[in-house]
Amino acid sequence: MKNWAGNLEYSATDVRHPTSVAGLADLVAGSGRVKALGSRHSFNRVGDTDGMHILMDSLPQEIELDSDRRIVRVSGGVSYGALCRTLDKDGFAIHNLASLPHISVAGAVQTGTHGSGVDNPSLAGAVERIELVRPSGEQVSLSREDGDEFLGSVVGLGALGIVTGLELAVRPGFTMRQRVLENVPWELALADFPVLVSSAYSVSLFTDYAGDAIRQVWLKALDSQPVQTKLFGATPATQPRHPLPGMSGENCTTQLDEPGPWLDRLPHFRHEFTPSNGEELQSEYILPLEHGPAAIQAVRSIADTLAPLLFVSEIRTGAADEFWLSPFYRQQSVALHFTWKPLQADVEAVLPALEELLRPFGARPHWGKLFTPSTHDWEALYPRFADFRALADMHDPDGKFRNALLDNILGVRAASLR
Repeated sequence: MKNWAGNLEYSATDVRHPTSVAGLADLVAGSGRVKALGSRHSFNRVGDTDGMHILMDSLPQEIELDSDRRIVRVSGGVSYGALCRTLDKDGFAIHNLASLPHISVAGAVQTGTHGSGVDNPSLAGAVERIELVRPSGEQVSLSREDGDEFLGSVVGLGALGIVTGLELAVRPGFTMRQRVLENVPWELALADFPVLVSSAYSVSLFTDYAGDAIRQVWLKALDSQPVQTKLFGATPATQPRHPLPGMSGENCTTQLDEPGPWLDRLPHFRHEFTPSNGEELQSEYILPLEHGPAAIQAVRSIADTLAPLLFVSEIRTGAADEFWLSPFYRQQSVALHFTWKPLQADVEAVLPALEELLRPFGARPHWGKLFTPSTHDWEALYPRFADFRALADMHDPDGKFRNALLDNILGVRAASLR
């Protein structure tokens, strides 16, 4: 069995598809090593195991809206696409979405996945309650009232348990418009970077870092706000664009300033369009917003090395949160995302140089994408990292939810199951 992109084959010796949470809990209790998989939209081995894989696709797909509390409960295998369609029918929305609506809610939250917007928290920011199955099979529920236990568990890398349900804060549905600008000069963009990334509800910059201009700037604005059309002398696109040069924009969400519902503007790609597998790799690094211009200039200094390996790079932003292992922990951030061509050996060879350039800026790698784990000082990057490790050791003393990547990040457990 392979991941979404097809760049890695999982190591599990057994694969199960439980049809109930009780059945899942029994499988966990009776297993050695075990990990859960959702949409498998991860490019590294954070979800791998040499024991049993539990797939969430046969569990009941539950979406339960409490409109009075403005809370929606979703079960562990639900995708954002399914969640958003249900919410929209009832006149509600969530605050932000990633570029693809096809990913699972639980997997995205556990790895700190995000959308864009200087005032928009990551997808984990909506979580009000998390339901987990512990190594013993015990089912637990944690809310914000549980303090540190909750804050350490939401972005948990699957190290504290298998997520079987989440409660998310929702808001009334809203209308948006999307406009793509082309050829924004780097010099002007970096000189007034906060203005650029704050110019709409959600902003994405698409580039390969070569040349004098940013190829595309995608502005996703609330319908009540004007969409910039003359930002830094950029040229508004006159037809739908795709982030990749030469690709048709027909599978992208509606552009050209046409009003539409939030769920059909916040992602880059339409829900009914399922992206092909096996055609890309991804890395991403999140760092304090104030370091954005200097970090981008550092990356531009090796554009000649990066550009031949890149499909495109996307630059986004995000608000601070309080989740211990969130890349946005206590910092308003800029995220440099790299969509690589499927040349894994070449990409892995260039990552150390890229990470070395970004190290002075406190760059935190995205937990579900390609990075070199042994070269990062996790305790320096995450002030509560030691507390998270202690939490993982307390709840999983035998390493049931561990794997080689988590051992590399958290340290090898002497009592880990083999």
